[in-house]
Amino acid sequence: MLSSVLYNSKQLLPRRLQIAMRRARAKRRFAQAGDSWPIRSDAGVPPEGWPGWPDGHRFALVLTHDVDTARGLARCSELARLERERGFRSAFYFVPEGRYTLQDDLRESLARDGFEVGVHGLYHDWKTFLSRGVFERRASRIRDYAKQWKAGGFRAPSMIRNLDWIGELGFDYDSSSFDNDPFEPQPQSAGTIFPYWVQSRTTGKKYVEMPYTLPQDHTLYVILQERGADVWKKKLDWIAAHGGMAMPIVHPDYLCLHGKPGFEEFPVEWYLEFLDYVKQNYSGRYWSALPHEVAAYFRQACAGQKPRSRRRVAMAAYAYYDTDNRIIRYAETLARRGDEVDVIALRRPGQPREGFLNGVRVSRIQQRQRNERFAVTYLFRMFSFLVRSSALLLWRAARRRYDVVHVHSVPDFEVFSAMGPRWCGAGVMLDIHDLSPEFYASKFGIGVKHLIVRFLQWVERISCRYADHVIVANDLWRERLVERSVKADRCSVVLNHVDRRFLDSVHRPEVDGRFRIVYPGGLQWHQGLDIAIEAFARVCDSIPGAEFLIYGEGSDKNRLLGVVERLRIGERVKFRDPVPFETIPSLLAEADLGVVAKRADSFGNEAFSTKILEFMSQGVPVICSRTAIDQYYFTDQLVRFFPSGNVEELAQAILEMAHNPETRKKYATAGREYVAQNNWEIHKQAYLDLVDRLAEKS
Repeated sequence: MLSSVLYNSKQLLPRRLQIAMRRARAKRRFAQAGDSWPIRSDAGVPPEGWPGWPDGHRFALVLTHDVDTARGLARCSELARLERERGFRSAFYFVPEGRYTLQDDLRESLARDGFEVGVHGLYHDWKTFLSRGVFERRASRIRDYAKQWKAGGFRAPSMIRNLDWIGELGFDYDSSSFDNDPFEPQPQSAGTIFPYWVQSRTTGKKYVEMPYTLPQDHTLYVILQERGADVWKKKLDWIAAHGGMAMPIVHPDYLCLHGKPGFEEFPVEWYLEFLDYVKQNYSGRYWSALPHEVAAYFRQACAGQKPRSRRRVAMAAYAYYDTDNRIIRYAETLARRGDEVDVIALRRPGQPREGFLNGVRVSRIQQRQRNERFAVTYLFRMFSFLVRSSALLLWRAARRRYDVVHVHSVPDFEVFSAMGPRWCGAGVMLDIHDLSPEFYASKFGIGVKHLIVRFLQWVERISCRYADHVIVANDLWRERLVERSVKADRCSVVLNHVDRRFLDSVHRPEVDGRFRIVYPGGLQWHQGLDIAIEAFARVCDSIPGAEFLIYGEGSDKNRLLGVVERLRIGERVKFRDPVPFETIPSLLAEADLGVVAKRADSFGNEAFSTKILEFMSQGVPVICSRTAIDQYYFTDQLVRFFPSGNVEELAQAILEMAHNPETRKKYATAGREYVAQNNWEIHKQAYLDLVDRLAEKS
């Protein structure tokens, strides 16, 4: 394999040159990691049903050591003595063959003193999990050493791991993963500071995975050249605050126990400083445990917890990830169940190119300005994104295979960015948020029989045929797609249901004595914002404290600003920048009324508006135009309909709602009840099952 060739080539280089190369690589990765290292904020979320640590302890402290060389072996006894004098115990993971011989007297001495012995691969190299043949030749010997040493735990050298194969070794637990370590050669993170179940796909058996959660000493002191224990202390404080497991890896090989540290060493005082900090600041509040004790507790306390899924899923979307709730909902749902999710998306000015958001790795590969005046400009920018996303997906899939690639449209042809991963075995899903031909015709004011629209219908057809499965945003569009582009058994509807952040929020009416109408979303002609503004202008003087807040951006913004200026209501109608998805619930919770004024004679007639469900979730009554799609899903008891495009009727509806609190309450109550029965938590399993089917088919 290529990875094996690269590893063997690296071993031929002088050690100092290897370290210099790793420092240069780490410098780049440090810049890419941004604020997500050493603390990745989403890793602090406890698993569902987590009971806490024994005896009410706030967090667990689990000290571990990897012994890589004969130099490290010679230092184990003294390191254990220093820990024992301070009231700590730890686990030592030894390499069975190749670099040194572990004598029985050292192993037995450590066990008598309350320390733990684990297995650190077979040889200290990368090869065990790089090919099935090598693994099978080594596995029986690893099992023999585990039995001989009475070792219940395993850790892979250099964290080069395959969790499915590790499950074949028969250990009670593994500790080859980490919550967040971008400097490792296999940098995929577990994204949690808690133990979790892993179910081996090759054996079907479960075992406990225990990620290390403090930066490795070699990375911290040799590669990044930090001084002192400040990084460890900062991360420990964060772990303690979130009730997780603080697990460092300290190599005796790099600890200078006496005298001046040599090359690739650091003073033992820095480690002892960390231990003293734990005792001084958290006395009585931490469980000082060995790894096998934590694994045993987790097995008993979390026996019913589901194993993490561990699928590898990529998403490509010509969209801003941070404000697209449909994409966020998919990605975070997968991440929460333990899948590794990469999203490739657009970038706003000032945004980082790479980063993590709630467990999702986001790569923003292209900046976009919403100023397309011509169809050719719009298409060119989407084609540019296709080329860039295709290259990145191919590169990543070649290094480590994806299980599923979930591509979001528009444009439909973005599905061909999955060509590389598909060659490598990934299943491909096309998610059609908007029907491209209709959307394009509406955006640029051309007829449905225009040559470009007909071309886009052909693109839609070949794109749907290329995908293994097609998702569409509502039932009306599914009927249209099945009629012209895809077979019925390969097309599913996933409605834009609200997710848990909206369900957990609470509506707060009549904030500051004002009457607020709020609109968060795209500013396109088919949304009918000008109709809503015209209607508001007619009645705002009759509603004390009335204001209309519009959060969003889009091709129609300048025209809408002109409408506001013409009506001279700039003090009442205020435009704000788009807000991150996670802030929308609190924003809507301050609204007294939601208005969705889509045009029924346009693309908006069949485009389902998530905003209606979002308003309902917050107990906000909704006025919406009588479009085909909204009549399909809602009744007059759920929303206050008005004839689409009728400014006078909309104005009357706003006035009616503003002056009748009981009417607002009636619609608000009905909306909340509807969302309680129709939300993402209830319907998400259908999507997860589809991902699993595509992954297993690939």
